[in-house]
Amino acid sequence: MSAARTEVDSRAVTARLKEAARELGFTLAGACSAAAPPGIERFREWLARGYAGEMRYLAAREAAYADANLVLPGVRSVLMLALGYRMNEPHAAAEGQGRIARYAWGQRDYHDVIRERLHKLADLLRALVPGTLARGIVDTAPVLERQFAQRAGLGWLGKNTLLLNKSHGSWFFLAGLLTDVELAYDAEHETDHCGTCTACLDACPTQAFVAPYVLDARRCISYATIERRSLPETELRAGHGDWVFGCDVCQDVCPWNHRAPIADEPAFVPLASNDPVELAELLALDDAAFRRRFAGTPLMRPGRTGVLRSAAIALGNRPCAQGLEALATAIDDTDRQIRAAASWALGRYASAEARSVLASRASVEQDETVRQEIEAGLCRRGSN
Repeated sequence: MSAARTEVDSRAVTARLKEAARELGFTLAGACSAAAPPGIERFREWLARGYAGEMRYLAAREAAYADANLVLPGVRSVLMLALGYRMNEPHAAAEGQGRIARYAWGQRDYHDVIRERLHKLADLLRALVPGTLARGIVDTAPVLERQFAQRAGLGWLGKNTLLLNKSHGSWFFLAGLLTDVELAYDAEHETDHCGTCTACLDACPTQAFVAPYVLDARRCISYATIERRSLPETELRAGHGDWVFGCDVCQDVCPWNHRAPIADEPAFVPLASNDPVELAELLALDDAAFRRRFAGTPLMRPGRTGVLRSAAIALGNRPCAQGLEALATAIDDTDRQIRAAASWALGRYASAEARSVLASRASVEQDETVRQEIEAGLCRRGSN
C-alpha cells in the first residue's frame, strides 16, 4: 500500500471513528501516537515521593505506563474520548446527611457504561480495518489517560491535576481505544489556561496539593474514601467534612466548570437517595443490604467497609441526634474499621450518652486499633 494511500485511509478511518464516537454519546474525541507520554518522568517522581499512598498497583505496573505495548502489543495509536457527566447542581447536605461525588450519583458504574461503547468502537474499527488489534480502556489499565488526552488535543492538565477543556471543564470521564492502526493524529493541546488562578489549591479541605499540578493522594478525600483500605489518619478526618464517597471541591470551585454543559446520559441521572445520602441509613446496611443498594455502582469499589467507615467519620464531623443513635449501633459492628470510625466519631459528641456508649464498648473490645480510638474518644470527652 502506498504512503499516500495509507494517509488517506488513516484520515478516513479516524474520521469514521470520531463520527461513531459522537453517535455513541462521547463528548470529545482525538487521536494521538501511543508513544510514551511526556508525563512519564513526572509520574515516576510522583511514585518515588510516596504520593500514591496505598495504591501499590500503580508502582507494580510502572513499566506498562511507560510502554503501551505492554497493554496492547504492537499498539501505534490511541483514540482518546471524553463522556460528560455533569447533571444538576448538588443539593445541600442537611443534618445527618452526607455527600457523594457527582460522578457516582447514578444507578450504573461508568466503567460498565463506557466499556459497552468502547466495544462497539472496537468492532467498527475491526470492520474498517480487518485483522487490526484494538483494546478499550477506561481508567483501569496502566495508561496515563490524562497525558494521552492532552496529546490528542482534548485539553490541558489543570493545577488540580485533572484534564480541563475550555467548553466542558473537567466534568467528564476519560476513555481510550488503543490500536495497531496508525490513525490521523490531532494537534496536541499546548496551552495552559489556568493562568494565575489558584481556586482549586486554596479550596482543598485537606491541603492535598503540595504544589500546583502535584497531588499527594495520601491527603486527598477521594483517595481516603475510595482507594484507601485503612483508617485515615486522625489529623485528616475533620477535613473530610460530610464527604462519604469521593470529593468534588477542587472541581466545584474551578471557573472552567461553571460553563460545562449538562449531560443527557440516562445512566448518570442522579438517584435522589444519593444526592445527598442519609448517613444513618448507610450505617444500618448489613453486607446483603449494601450489595442490594449499590451493586453495579462505583460505591462497590470501597465496599461496605469503606463507605460505612466514611459515613461514621462524617457523623463525627457533623454531630446530630440521629447520628448519635446510628453510631451507638455501628460501634458494635462486626467490621473493626467501622467500629474504630464510630468510636472516633462518638468521641466528638458532647453528651453523657456518647461517653456511656464508648465506655460500654471499651469493656468488651478486643481489637487494639479500636481500643485506641475508644480511649482517645474518652479522653476528648473527659476534657470537654
